[in-house]
Amino acid sequence: MSPSPHGHRLAAATALHRGDRGYQQDQVEILVHPRVTGCALAIVADGMGGKSGGRKAADQVILTAQQIFERYVPEKDDPTDTLRQLVMEAHLMIKLTAITAEEEPHSTIAGFMIGPTLECEVVHAGDSRVYHFRGAEMVSRTIDHSYVQRLIEEGKITEEEANTHPQSNLLTGCLGTHQDPPVTLSRIGPLQVGDTLLACSDGLWHYFTPKELGAIVQALPPREASEMLVGKARQRARGGGDNLSLALVRVEPLR
Repeated sequence: MSPSPHGHRLAAATALHRGDRGYQQDQVEILVHPRVTGCALAIVADGMGGKSGGRKAADQVILTAQQIFERYVPEKDDPTDTLRQLVMEAHLMIKLTAITAEEEPHSTIAGFMIGPTLECEVVHAGDSRVYHFRGAEMVSRTIDHSYVQRLIEEGKITEEEANTHPQSNLLTGCLGTHQDPPVTLSRIGPLQVGDTLLACSDGLWHYFTPKELGAIVQALPPREASEMLVGKARQRARGGGDNLSLALVRVEPLR
């Protein structure tokens, strides 16, 4: 990505893999603002609902993101409102496509928007996550809208047990359902040189501890880090892996 006028540049990479599934329902995209240097939006969407339904739902999230980001004016629009609007519009569009579909399409969303002065807003619904690393240390991550997350919060199971829980794929909120999605927004920032943001679907994060993720994103440039994360997740899935997707953005110094 091109350098910002503020003495840093954003280095980015995305990755998408079908895993061991017969079809791809994840979608991922990093959008660079058409008019404002140093402003970017990264989105991961994990679609669910039949062969074509899930893919259509994820496509709809990306399409809505493109349209809303195209109209976004960083100097005057509120980034939080913009991301909230993105979630609600995508949710409605998925519900509209469901009227003509035989299955009920749903999608998660995990995204972050970085502004020219490195302020950063995060949005998610479902169990796709956004991680924020400073060097190799995890500063924060989003908390899933899922049944097992609820069990963790109630102290009934541990994080480790959640990973192997038989109902680990049950979501308590996502896009396209009858009830409105949870719109969980948070502000991170301002980011610093050496920070990395990672948005990814559960097909990826399921196979890593935050410590492993941090070590990989710090040690390697975004493209190589993405390849290593996908490679390791595929290896660890042992032939039973879900679709996996990730968007990775690192703040680098201007050389």
